Amino acid sequence: MDEKNENIVNNNFISRGCSAAPRIYNKNDNIFSHGCCKLDSYNWLSDIPPADTGIAFPNVEIRFKNSRIEFFQAPAELELEIGDIVAVEGSPGHDIGIISLIGEAARLQMKKKKADPHSEELKKVYRRARVSDIEKWVSAVDKEEHAKFKTRELADSLKLNMKINDVEYQGDSTKATFYYTAEERVDFRELIKLLAEEFKVRIEMRQIGVRQEASRLGGIGSCGRELCCSTWMSRFKSVSTSSARMQQLSLNPQKLAGQCGKLKCCLNFENAMYEDALKEFPGNKIVLKTKKGNAIHIKNDVFKSLMWYSYDQERSDIMAIPLDKVKIIISKNKKGELPEKLEDFAFVKDKKVDFENAEGQDDLNRFD
Repeated sequence: MDEKNENIVNNNFISRGCSAAPRIYNKNDNIFSHGCCKLDSYNWLSDIPPADTGIAFPNVEIRFKNSRIEFFQAPAELELEIGDIVAVEGSPGHDIGIISLIGEAARLQMKKKKADPHSEELKKVYRRARVSDIEKWVSAVDKEEHAKFKTRELADSLKLNMKINDVEYQGDSTKATFYYTAEERVDFRELIKLLAEEFKVRIEMRQIGVRQEASRLGGIGSCGRELCCSTWMSRFKSVSTSSARMQQLSLNPQKLAGQCGKLKCCLNFENAMYEDALKEFPGNKIVLKTKKGNAIHIKNDVFKSLMWYSYDQERSDIMAIPLDKVKIIISKNKKGELPEKLEDFAFVKDKKVDFENAEGQDDLNRFD
């Protein structure tokens, strides 16, 4: 492994949007980089002057570890830029984060997330991070991986039915947040005592869902690509089996479930398109009546506009009927007319062209 790739593997700050670990005695102007990350933001309003009042928007969006981003109030005397490492108000003490949005883009983001820019509960930005702040921050981040594995050992020794997914230290090393998943309620009071004695910091336990767990851990999906929740999805929408039924997918839990064990989020991606397309299709309960017999609906092919029917007495004989012809049969049935048989309307694939006897064969032979 070359030196560049080794630095990437050993970089504990990738989850915070840093291309490299910050150096204590460097400016660290270039460690924050735009990349393929769901929390990466581009300030496309950077050239737009402040609206109405002409006063710059005082609040900024700051990124921390993984999917945690928060809004803070910045002092007017601080001229902050995207990528600046800042010390912000913590609970208690102070935390270290990286500015991801400023100005009008931050204002619109707060509006989108329905955050009040004038709220008194909005925390403040203290200052740009000093050398001592960076030193404590680097030291705190280096403790996270060891703390995660040690906590798993302690939870296992106490026989707690829980899984520790991630650990996030506050920038001043006075507080650590432990993210966990559990199928049922867990009494972790004894675990908190052991963690406080082990790490000598304030402990906060935060339960997350299995979808959030998958987004933090990452992985490769059945499609062969990285999980959507760990690359670009920042909001989870509920997924139900009705989406699978709408797309006529087999209700097989092993195929429909993702790595989190829940229904795949991608079931919602094309669901709206299927809903619009199926509006043109008649109801599935409509029976096609012919002189040969009644035909019941089996399935639809949305992309080819085909509906599959079978005589109710001959389930093995399934025929594909084009959508427009199905509508013709239904209109005739409403008038009391019965077509001779369903086979007259069945879809037939185009016959293969006989190139040997086709016109212009002499011209085709010249390319052999």
